[in-house]
Amino acid sequence: MSLLEETTTDVELPPLLPKARRAFKHPALMHYNRLAATVIAVNLVALGLALPGGVTAEVASRAALVNFALAILMRRQRLINLLFRIATAAPVSWPLRVRWTLAKVYHFGGLHVGGALSGTLWFGAFVALATVEGAPADVLVLAYALVALFGLIVVTTTPKLRAKYHNGFELVHRFGGWLSLALLWILTLVQIGHSGASLPGAPEFWVLCVVTAAIIAPWTRLRRVPVDITRPSSHVAIARFTHGRKPFAGSSTAISRSPLREWHSFANIPSPSEHGFRLTISRSGDWTGRFIDDMPKHVWVKGITVAGVANIEVLFRKVVYVATGSGIGPCLPHLLAQKVPALLVWSTRAPRETFGDELIDEILAVQPHARIWDTAEHGKPDMVRLAFAAYRDFGAEAVICISNKKLTWQVVHGLERRGIPSYGAIWDS
Repeated sequence: MSLLEETTTDVELPPLLPKARRAFKHPALMHYNRLAATVIAVNLVALGLALPGGVTAEVASRAALVNFALAILMRRQRLINLLFRIATAAPVSWPLRVRWTLAKVYHFGGLHVGGALSGTLWFGAFVALATVEGAPADVLVLAYALVALFGLIVVTTTPKLRAKYHNGFELVHRFGGWLSLALLWILTLVQIGHSGASLPGAPEFWVLCVVTAAIIAPWTRLRRVPVDITRPSSHVAIARFTHGRKPFAGSSTAISRSPLREWHSFANIPSPSEHGFRLTISRSGDWTGRFIDDMPKHVWVKGITVAGVANIEVLFRKVVYVATGSGIGPCLPHLLAQKVPALLVWSTRAPRETFGDELIDEILAVQPHARIWDTAEHGKPDMVRLAFAAYRDFGAEAVICISNKKLTWQVVHGLERRGIPSYGAIWDS
C-alpha cells in the first residue's frame, strides 16, 4: 500500500473542456439518454413516413409491439453479454476517442427506456384509433386494460418514485410485465380471430413468440443453491458459492431469498486459484441488512452471469479503479485477473476491521501500490482529486469508479468534463 504523499487539496485538477465540448459531458446528455432519444426519434421518423398513407390502428399496434420487443430484448442477459463482447473487441491501437465511446456500451439501457416509452405511446395511439374505427368490444376492453397497465408501469419508473418505493417498482415491473404479456397474447389472438387471418401468417404472433421465449429463458435456470457466508464485521458478509461454472471476471449474479419478490445483483469475485466464486455484500438497506444478520444457508439464482461496467477495461492500456466501501467487490475480480495494468484507489472506513485481514491481504498481494484511504483516520477525501492524481501518476487512459450514486456521478462527470475517459454504474437496471 503506497503512502498518500499529497493531500487531496494539494492536487491541481486540469482545466475544464471548452463549453461546447463540456456540454456533451453533462449527465442529461449522457449516452444512456442519447440512446433513448434516438429510439424515440426513429419512431417519430416512422410516424412521419406513415402519415401520408394514414396511420391505422393496425399500424399503431404493430409499431407498439416492435418497440416493446426492443425494450424486453435489451434486458436479456445473453444479448447484454454479446453487446459487451462486440464493443470490447476493439484493439487498444484504435484512437482513444473511438475506444472512449465504445466503452459506453453499458448505457444500453437507454434502448430499453426508448423502446418502452415509444411502445406505450404507440399503444395509446392504437387504443384511440381502435375506438374511432369502432373495433369490437372485446378488443377495446383488452386494449384499455393494457394501456392502463402500461401507464402504471411507466409512472412507477420515474426516478423519484422508483427511489422511494423501489420494492413496489420491482413488483409492478415484474408482475405488471407478465400480466401485460398475457393480455397481449389474448388481444393478438382475439384480433386475428376477428380478421380471419391464419395464426402463423400474422407477424404479431412471431414477435410475441420471441418476446415470450426471452422472458421465460432466465426462469428455466431458477434453482436454490447452497451458500457459505462469513461475516468479517457487522457491515459486510462474504458469500461463497460453488455451484455451476466459475463465472468470468467482471460479471454479476442476481440472488434472492424469495424469487417472486426481490432480486439483488452483486459482482462475482472468482479467484484464479480456487473453485467457485464470492460475493461481497455490504449493509446498505433492509434486504442486505437481513442477509448479513441472518446469514442464510441457501439462496435462489436464475439465468446466467451478466457482464458489468468494468469489463470495458480491456479497451485501455492502463486503468485506474476508484472504489469506496464495498465498491471494492466489483473491482477485485479484475485486479485478480490482471488482464490490464491497473492501480486501485480505495476509500473506506477501517479496511481491516470492516473487511477482514484475508480480503485486504488478497488485495495487497495483487495491488502492492494500492492507494487506500482510511476514512476513520483521515476523514472523507476529495475523490475526484484522488482519482486524477492516480490517473496522472500511473499514466492511465481511463478511470473506472465503483461507488454510491452521488459519488460515482461526482467522479465520472468531474473527470469527463476535463477530458478524461471515466466510467461508472448508471443504476438503470
